[in-house]
Amino acid sequence: MPKTFSAHEALIHLMVTVSMADRTMSESEIGEIGLLVETLPAFEGFDRARLGDIAAETAKILESSEGLVHIIERAKAALPDKLLETAYALAVEVAAVDLVAGQEELRFLEMVRDAFDLDPLVTAAIERSARVRFRRM
Repeated sequence: MPKTFSAHEALIHLMVTVSMADRTMSESEIGEIGLLVETLPAFEGFDRARLGDIAAETAKILESSEGLVHIIERAKAALPDKLLETAYALAVEVAAVDLVAGQEELRFLEMVRDAFDLDPLVTAAIERSARVRFRRM
């Protein structure tokens, strides 16, 4: 039986997974994950030095045919209800940083929305907010 994620690990696994959904992690996605982990209150008390190990663990989980499902299920089990919207928002942030989300990223976000049973109006607001923040002149 796989080990249980902590809430911090769950958030990071989701961010890394959306970044890897198109089979590549861009420098901007890596930087955004680091920035979010470093600055957001949700990561208070998290040892940032563990970030690389968690990303490697994510890659290993994703090697299995049911990797996406396992990450989403384990993340949902690890997160308190009050952080489900936060988890989705963080995944959207990472997907938005490259200014264009591919079909793989969009499908993963859809899977998270469905698994977390998030309100469609809330998810639309989160997505709109990310588009506005990353808009160029």
